[in-house]
Amino acid sequence: MSIFTHVTVGTNNLDKARAFYDKVLGEIGLKRLTDLGDNGSIWGQGAPSFFVLKPANGQPATIGNGVTVSFEAPDRNSINAFHKTAIAHGGQDEGAAGPRSWAPNAYAAYVRDLDGNKLAVYCFKP
Repeated sequence: MSIFTHVTVGTNNLDKARAFYDKVLGEIGLKRLTDLGDNGSIWGQGAPSFFVLKPANGQPATIGNGVTVSFEAPDRNSINAFHKTAIAHGGQDEGAAGPRSWAPNAYAAYVRDLDGNKLAVYCFKP
């Protein structure tokens, strides 16, 4: 059983967000599952999934201070590719790919997307 049905971040430029996430999430084996017209898109492999949407209230999307969305990666090479691809497509570095000391075999990278949302990708395999 999963604890989430989905996670959502907002965007102010859906076309750029779609291009960014198609490339970046593709590096960890996720694909765009569907588009929700001009309102957003969904990535994943089924449920749970990751939504990028224009805010329903019509206000500009803003980032949450202290919020990070973290994805599971199949291996360390895909984490390296995720980070490199994110930076190459306009993302901001928030922590280079490498070991993390808080858990055995933790290996991760952190970036911010084009709207400033903080993303992480983790693998716990040696």
